[in-house]
Amino acid sequence: MVQTGQTAQKHRSDPSVRPVPILVVNTLLAIASATEKFDFFYLVQQGCCFPDTGKPAADFGIHGLWPNYAKCGRGREEELASAVLGEDDVAFFSGVGRRGKCWPEFCNDGNALSPWEVRDLVASLERNWPTLSCKSGRSFEFWSYEWKKHGTCSNLAQHEYFARALAFKAAYNLTAILAGAGIVPSDTATYSLSSVRDAIAQGTGFSVNLECNRDADGNAQLFQVYQCVDRKGKRLIDCPLSMPTKCSSDQVKLPVF
Repeated sequence: MVQTGQTAQKHRSDPSVRPVPILVVNTLLAIASATEKFDFFYLVQQGCCFPDTGKPAADFGIHGLWPNYAKCGRGREEELASAVLGEDDVAFFSGVGRRGKCWPEFCNDGNALSPWEVRDLVASLERNWPTLSCKSGRSFEFWSYEWKKHGTCSNLAQHEYFARALAFKAAYNLTAILAGAGIVPSDTATYSLSSVRDAIAQGTGFSVNLECNRDADGNAQLFQVYQCVDRKGKRLIDCPLSMPTKCSSDQVKLPVF
């Protein structure tokens, strides 16, 4: 909007209107641009649920393919901008903002998942990327949410985003890799976290992160496996970040699917 001389003069004389230094504006624009980028993907798989359509195969299921930052929290540029402009202005320009998020999300709400784009993947998605809401059976709604939240930040087209995740799962079958190390689903057996982590690292060639939850009796069980993928979505890499395991002890169960 073009300012009139009168409006511009009002802004110059109004003490409540703070001029924004050009250097800070350029810094904020650089921050805004940088937050559209990310450093790697998490390919997250978890134990399958039991949907209304029947018991699934004894296999891990994909939760998502999530862009992630190698570093999170505030950098020097954001601290400088905060000191000059205040928290609200920085939060507007920065995707990290005050929350210090470690990932981008909902990068393009208008880019809804099209059934036509993934029509040839549906059968494989149903087997390998089932809905996490075990009784709903509404897998497409789940895929749509994952695409909207994570896929729109991935720099991948819709078909490519889902196809890449499916290809990684097929190439590195976690259930088979763990079974090869004697780690099999059981209602009674427990396994050390290190043995699970080492088996996957040996079977895939790369380190992973693990997450636990608790069963009905309060015992720790393996919940999700976080494999790391390079930012182009083409190859596995060693996970650059550690994360809380949420495991109460080193011993965990691998629940029966």
